[in-house]
Amino acid sequence: MTSKIRVAVAGYGNIGKYAVEAIREAPDMELAGVVRRKSSVNRVPAELAGISTVSDVKELGKVDVALLCGPTRSIPETAEQYLALGINTVDSFDIHGDALWNLRQQLDKAGKKHNTVSIVSAGWDPGSDSVVRTMMEALAPKGITYTNFGPGMSMGHTVAVKSKTGVRNALSMTIPAGTGVHRRMVYVELEPGVDFSGVEQAVKTDAYFAKDHTVVMQVDNVDALLDMGHGVLMERKGVSGVTQNQLFEFRMKINNPALTAQIMTACGRATMRRQPGAYTMPEVPVMDLLPGDRETLVKKLV
Repeated sequence: MTSKIRVAVAGYGNIGKYAVEAIREAPDMELAGVVRRKSSVNRVPAELAGISTVSDVKELGKVDVALLCGPTRSIPETAEQYLALGINTVDSFDIHGDALWNLRQQLDKAGKKHNTVSIVSAGWDPGSDSVVRTMMEALAPKGITYTNFGPGMSMGHTVAVKSKTGVRNALSMTIPAGTGVHRRMVYVELEPGVDFSGVEQAVKTDAYFAKDHTVVMQVDNVDALLDMGHGVLMERKGVSGVTQNQLFEFRMKINNPALTAQIMTACGRATMRRQPGAYTMPEVPVMDLLPGDRETLVKKLV
């Protein structure tokens, strides 16, 4: 019998909690343990009872792949550290454009050096939505694709706001305006005595928000507003060959961290089937995301 893939979860926030559940449900995986900050490792929540909880992944023994569930801005450094230890990595780095490309290049070099594999930006956007956009473009090579997010909570944007000095708690909501244009509604709960205008300016000039219309509001209790729901509508209108007016739509409504964790778990499996280096999700055969052997999957799905 083939041994199970040993998976570690690095970080135990919103995504990490769901990643533990997804790994435990995967038939070909076993949870090696959870890696947390030293300040948190001795405060083990009830749901982690019986699960190895450490501050250093080396304490878990053999680990095949680590799901990096920390903040996006921690990923470049953390991923390199794990790859150097001989551990494959999966992250949900969620900044599009040059930052994503640069991370892929950085981790590709590290993976090839240490004979390890990294799948970057394995969330739902970038991530699984990137795969759908790729397929849409293959179906209609000429045309325009609009990706409309929300309405819903953006985890990456929310974490970015929480990092601002004086912010006790925060929520960033993405509101679709159509044709790929979005508004960011940011709700902040401040520490006593903190100047709201300074926080507002820090948020609006952050790279996460600088390109979007952003509204920042101070509230007494962020938790009263919190909802993990999110969604996306992707539309492409284009041309197949010389035939006009091909219209495709893809829509989903989701629990944001649960779906992100599930995608990362599937990509953890895919790292075991790739050559050393770094990959984005469109570069990974979709069947590599599923448990089971290739021939069985072909018979089932094609």
